[in-house]
Amino acid sequence: MKYILVTGGVISGIGKGVISSSIGTILKCSGLSVTSIKIDPYLNIDAGTFNPYEHGEVFVLDDGGEVDLDLGNYERFLDITLTRDNNITTGKIYKDVISRERRGDFLGKTVQVVPHVTDSIQEWVKRVAHIPVSEEGETPDVCVIELGGTIGDIEGMQFVEAFRQFQYNVGKENFALVHVSLIIETSGGEQKTKPTQQNVRELRGLGLTPDFIACRSKTPITDKERKKISMFCDVKESNVINVYDCTNLYRVPILLERMLNLIKAQLKLSDMRNDTKLMRKWHSLADSADRVVDPVNICLVGKYTALGDAYASVVKALQHASLFCNKKLKLSLVESEDLEDEVQNKDPTRYHSAWHELCSAKGVLIPGGFGSRGTEGKMMAIRRCREKKVPMLAICLGFQLAVLEFTRNVLGLTDAKSGESDAPSDNVVVIDMPEHNQGELGGTMLLGKRSFTFTQDCVLKNLYGNVTVAKERHRHRYEVNPEYHEKLKSTGLKFVATSTDGKRMEAFDLTGVDDHPYFVGVQYHPEYMTRPLKPSPPYLGLILACTNQLSDFLSTPVLKRPRWRSSAHHYCMGCENESGDEIVQVERPPSEESQQV
Repeated sequence: MKYILVTGGVISGIGKGVISSSIGTILKCSGLSVTSIKIDPYLNIDAGTFNPYEHGEVFVLDDGGEVDLDLGNYERFLDITLTRDNNITTGKIYKDVISRERRGDFLGKTVQVVPHVTDSIQEWVKRVAHIPVSEEGETPDVCVIELGGTIGDIEGMQFVEAFRQFQYNVGKENFALVHVSLIIETSGGEQKTKPTQQNVRELRGLGLTPDFIACRSKTPITDKERKKISMFCDVKESNVINVYDCTNLYRVPILLERMLNLIKAQLKLSDMRNDTKLMRKWHSLADSADRVVDPVNICLVGKYTALGDAYASVVKALQHASLFCNKKLKLSLVESEDLEDEVQNKDPTRYHSAWHELCSAKGVLIPGGFGSRGTEGKMMAIRRCREKKVPMLAICLGFQLAVLEFTRNVLGLTDAKSGESDAPSDNVVVIDMPEHNQGELGGTMLLGKRSFTFTQDCVLKNLYGNVTVAKERHRHRYEVNPEYHEKLKSTGLKFVATSTDGKRMEAFDLTGVDDHPYFVGVQYHPEYMTRPLKPSPPYLGLILACTNQLSDFLSTPVLKRPRWRSSAHHYCMGCENESGDEIVQVERPPSEESQQV
């Protein structure tokens, strides 16, 4: 097993996650099996109770793990399936150590950060690194580990010390350190390397010497600055890698291709074989993302729009679907509260601006969330989409609110409410699930990959490849009240999918009803399983409807679906023709057994 540790310096949020994913991608393109670990030094057990404004979205894995959004990057870039143990937190490590102390595993010794906490960290990394993450079930060859935060943060010190010991325990030929640092540019365009020099000096003082320095910058660094970093940081000039701002994220693995032979030499990897087809797909994907110019305007009506990362996977799913349709995503973020009548009185400019963005969009997405704040604004947007026949996709809370809006304005129960609201009502249409433990919030929702069953033919089922049973990841603690299922169905709300036991409503689809182009709501989170080369079916349906391509797509048999091209390249997964030229198309589930939904 080979280990690559990625650390960061100067400031946080400079792209360690994308760089870690990109390093894994170029290694995978060399025929290696790659896994990833993200270390977050906070005391939380997991990311489940985080405020989206502070940490961005909470990403959910197949096993129900609520983890940092960087694990979403790893899964999308590497097309792998990680587990909750691939996200290490200080809280998890301390819980493990304290549990072992209570069992008497330490034989009465004084339990300390060194060696007990640092040993626990090393044992955890070694154990998780060997867990298969690919469909083939192969034991990984390389584990890329991202250490969150920046070097010097007090909460990360035990992890730095653990890896200082780790590099000797596994052997230097099995360990490489990539340090990501920021190259600051002055207003005059001059590049400054001093912060990087000082941060590397601090890292070396803690016992870790970087083998590679990834220099993040707005523009390419000069040879002069590269030599200066090499000299003062004691790193080979060839190992100073510049990761400047790219036109799109898909270009980062391409930018790091030159690291491949350097990593091979550092880790003594002799059995690498270049998978030129996979790397060619990345080149084509990056070129397509740059060349597509025809826009598709989508309005996202959310509660956490002040921080873009709060909807990271949603945005990625929209981008993947747009690229599949040869369109450039133009996304407008509208705060749902700004659509409500109270804002019209307090701030008319903000109110009218929000409605202008909503009414100008070709399609609308209503994402998930928690709490009652902003829900009335979301329901106003949903009602407009239903009545004005604007393509709409509603996710999780959006699904519940779409059901509420239908109950109020079609079924006629104007006082219908959700259990999340404190307002009194005799018609609670969205209720707390029986499985939910109301005494605790962390890890008590319906979480992880779950099967659901399509109960009738519909557009959504067609998008999934006409399978009867599909699987998606869930994250919710509320559901549509079973007492209202039949009432809603009788007034025209078509529930088209249920949980496998038939008790929980999973999706509705009113596409085609009164000539509506696309009106779909799903209780699950399809964005968690989107891939750059395999867009999520519900999101794909939204973009196809917005670009008037849905009918043509659905009228074609599943195994002969259109092969969408960019202006210059194919960009989806596929095969080769007789001449050896790549013919690429989206991999879609031809049967229930494929489980590629």
